[in-house]
Amino acid sequence: MIETYPNGAALADAAAHAVHAQLAAALRTHGRAGLVATGGRSPGPVYDRLAAASLDWTRVIVALSDERCVSPDDPVSNARLVRERLLKGSAAKAHLLPLWPEPEPAALAALQPFDALMLGMGEDGHIASLIPGDPGLEDGLTTPDLLRRVPEGLGRPPVARVTLTLSALANARAIFLLIAGEAKRGVIGRALAGEDLPVGRLISQAKAPIRIFWTPDGG
Repeated sequence: MIETYPNGAALADAAAHAVHAQLAAALRTHGRAGLVATGGRSPGPVYDRLAAASLDWTRVIVALSDERCVSPDDPVSNARLVRERLLKGSAAKAHLLPLWPEPEPAALAALQPFDALMLGMGEDGHIASLIPGDPGLEDGLTTPDLLRRVPEGLGRPPVARVTLTLSALANARAIFLLIAGEAKRGVIGRALAGEDLPVGRLISQAKAPIRIFWTPDGG
């Protein structure tokens, strides 16, 4: 389940190739493709590579796993990261579906099951903004709703957020989890051993196998 790469560049190459193949297959089979992108450090190099990939981006819809409730031009906005690193060149023709302000639930529901879902993970085992320590975490892990608000004071930076729920995240045709460093490898080990962490809940409930891309370089 855990694929090991020698460095961040090799991981980004492999992840970009996998995501591109999944999107291309979706375009062939049902005429459009839905990609859920994410924030953090690991995805940026993957987005750079995907932006240069040959794909009919006019038929690709890009949503987000979670978002900070900030202006779309704020440096901590995940939408800004996606616009600057992925939606450039021919990939600028893709349609971005932001999570803040919150979209109509029907717009997200129309993308499910997501064709490709990219995620990072924190050293506390959080995915998207399903963060340990949140009093409402269990609701985010069990509600059938697709979106949930997360109060300020959690995560870095500790601003209010909106996140896809576990129900939404698990409903994907392919899930790609990007992690770096020994500490995060250890978190995955704990989750696989049965510790109750958000990432473990996803691994156990996902409707498709999860590919975990890991490099010891970084973290």
